Amino acid sequence: MSRLRFFVGITGASGHAYAERLVQELVRAGCDVDVCVTDAGCKVLRHERGVDAGVRGERLAAALPRWLGEDVAAHVRTFRSDEVEARAASGTSLTGGVIVAPCSMGTLARVAAGFSSNLVERAADVALKEGRRLLLMPREAPFSVIHLENMLRIARLGGIVLPCAPGFYHLPQTIEDLVVHVVGKVLDRLEVPHGIGKRWQGLPEPPQEPGTDPGPFATAGGPA
Repeated sequence: MSRLRFFVGITGASGHAYAERLVQELVRAGCDVDVCVTDAGCKVLRHERGVDAGVRGERLAAALPRWLGEDVAAHVRTFRSDEVEARAASGTSLTGGVIVAPCSMGTLARVAAGFSSNLVERAADVALKEGRRLLLMPREAPFSVIHLENMLRIARLGGIVLPCAPGFYHLPQTIEDLVVHVVGKVLDRLEVPHGIGKRWQGLPEPPQEPGTDPGPFATAGGPA
């Protein structure tokens, strides 16, 4: 049985730790992953994660083992940002979904307008036109009216907009806890089984106040 394959596009928005953990978890869940980094994304990847992917992602394949680990890298294919002849650029190439993580506001705008200037945007456009999963992870603050309108348009077209906005109810202790919280939500929307993060179990029972314990006389009839 062939492994499910996802396409992960990485843009020039901040938050490349999300893409890193997402690719790792997809592979650990038994999936294969195609990865493409935009030109601006290559600059941010170098700055935030210390990974030299070149100018258009031409060095990314060589950097994968050190970046993601050899076991993960074995299930990842990389593509240059200008490699518009790649399989992901065609609707005939089946995929489990396209995720743009993180998604810059420029990429969001072009995808919402159906304008493809690189492989990441083309893969997203293909997902929309073929009715497949498209999940965008915007990382911006604050959002302008234009940004919000573009996200609304994507949602109305059938895409999923999942901002890089972690919660705090799981009481995170590290930055990694925050990243995992968001990545777990992404995997849930992709219907990929995983065991990362903490699921909400409700509030714990409040401690009993002193003097309210009924003690041994709690049974009907009270003391003899």
